[in-house]
Amino acid sequence: MRLLVIEDEVKLAQYLHKGLSENGHVVDLAHDGIEGRRLALGGDYDLVLLDLMLPGVDGFGVLSAIRAQKRQLPVLMLTARDKVEDRVRGLEQGADDYLVKPFAFSELLARVGALLRRGSTGAAQPATVLSLADLEVDLLSRRASRGHDRLDLTAKEFNLLALLLRRRGQILSRTTLAEQVWEMNFDSDTNVVEVAVRRLRAKLDDPFPAKLLHTVRGMGYVLEERA
Repeated sequence: MRLLVIEDEVKLAQYLHKGLSENGHVVDLAHDGIEGRRLALGGDYDLVLLDLMLPGVDGFGVLSAIRAQKRQLPVLMLTARDKVEDRVRGLEQGADDYLVKPFAFSELLARVGALLRRGSTGAAQPATVLSLADLEVDLLSRRASRGHDRLDLTAKEFNLLALLLRRRGQILSRTTLAEQVWEMNFDSDTNVVEVAVRRLRAKLDDPFPAKLLHTVRGMGYVLEERA
């Protein structure tokens, strides 16, 4: 699943990014309402985690913009406000759920899972199984296979594959992969991305005649089926 976290507390945003990524999601971050609104309206997300108190445009403003354009996009509001009227207002304006800070990550993860499974009446359910050629990745069970063969992946390899598959056909730079999978700024002296890609390719491509993971020299990597 591809999630958008709109949260101005940097440490909390990074904590959510790390935890959600480790559970198989591709996560984008925004630290203010203006950027969050732009990403939410312009991106292809399965769910938005939205803080209420944001600089620029507050959470209610972002929520109103989302509901005006993307009526079925699930939104989980996060806030330190525990007043009944705030919760009621958020739900009335179209929030799908409401979680008060501080919260246990396990509860947040459960609510995210419930919203992704539930979807909206008449709306297409978010895909939990992604596929390309004979490759199949189940984001909920965190299993990957090619044909009838299970791929024995580490957590980082699975997250890397899920990111590439969600953005199949797109060339992803080493910087993007480092930021999204390892939460690190790319350092040209670090070969962590190259090593991980090499290990993933050994499991994903080497045993099979058709290759899916390709290197684009000077640009990055792309997952796609080629003739």
